[in-house]
Amino acid sequence: MTDSDIHSANEFPIAPPAPRKGRGAVTNLQGRYEVDQREVVDDGWLSSPEEDGEPKVLRTQVFEERAKTILTRNASPDIPFSVSLNPYRGCEHGCIYCFARPTHSYLGLSPGLDFESRIYAKINAPELLERELSKKSYVPEPIALGVNTDAWQPAERDLRLTRRVIEVLSERGHPFAAITKSSLIERDLDLLAPMAARGQFMAAITITTLDADIARTLEPRAATPSRRLRTIRTLSEAGIPVGVSIAPVIPFVTEPDMERVLEACAEAGACNASYIVLRLPWEVAPLFKDWLAAHFPDRADRVMSRVRDMRGGKDYDSNFSTRMKGEGLWADLLKQRFQKAVRRLGLNRRDRGILDMSHFRRVESVRAEPSLRDNPQLRLF
Repeated sequence: MTDSDIHSANEFPIAPPAPRKGRGAVTNLQGRYEVDQREVVDDGWLSSPEEDGEPKVLRTQVFEERAKTILTRNASPDIPFSVSLNPYRGCEHGCIYCFARPTHSYLGLSPGLDFESRIYAKINAPELLERELSKKSYVPEPIALGVNTDAWQPAERDLRLTRRVIEVLSERGHPFAAITKSSLIERDLDLLAPMAARGQFMAAITITTLDADIARTLEPRAATPSRRLRTIRTLSEAGIPVGVSIAPVIPFVTEPDMERVLEACAEAGACNASYIVLRLPWEVAPLFKDWLAAHFPDRADRVMSRVRDMRGGKDYDSNFSTRMKGEGLWADLLKQRFQKAVRRLGLNRRDRGILDMSHFRRVESVRAEPSLRDNPQLRLF
């Protein structure tokens, strides 16, 4: 047995956990901050949680939380924004590749099934945003909405936190950009279209593949690829600058579909496109490998081998200069394929434009939380 054979044997289980219908992760891997590691072992005395060979249904729980702050700032040189806002922690879409999964470890929860079934809604997000925009020290700059977790995920249909956040931004004339996999964004066209007309809004729709079967296991509770194409068309026809984000590109899984995705999005009205190579930070790596073993055992070794070819021999490299696009021969070939397709389809020919900050209005907050509304000290900042 060669070294590579030993590596593969240790990397992928002979009998991977059974996938759960409607869920991306196949395990509830413990977070990296857990002191005690636990493993379930069936000694024959436990009753089986499965019926007809299918794992027990895992229902989504949504918890309300009152956040202390709502705007997150970063100085990463490879990210085109410095301020972001996420109304939710965790995401029911269940995308197995989501780079935000490890954040559930900070809550003492699993980045696996917990991340997509235990959602935390920041119910005071609109009030916090309004308070932030009212500060005399606030310097306006475009906000990226729903970058970590989807702002239009299923919980939003009832909670409407994102809708209320957009209302605040619209009233204040504050520009923002959003990225989503959800068709629910169409609900808010009455707010988004006027803002786009004033140069205050642009959108991106993530489409990884046109193959509905792959998408069903890869991102099980997001809108189908065909539905996302309709969303691109709807936004475009409403006058909203909309692009497609092919993120991530997964070798031998979604990578063969890249040109077809670009063609379909261009035909639907997308004006720009971007891509990101698969990223596997922290707990995402073992979760993704379990998913590969469960859904694509025939190509699991090839996928991870190609990933390492683009990551300097590692599962992941967080270097700012390469983490988004990878490095090496295969990364270069992928870049060439993308650029040729973009030129052929006429995408990215015009600049995305700079969101217009001139309409921003700083007014005293009228919807601040009761405990904060009448506090005179807040007016000093």
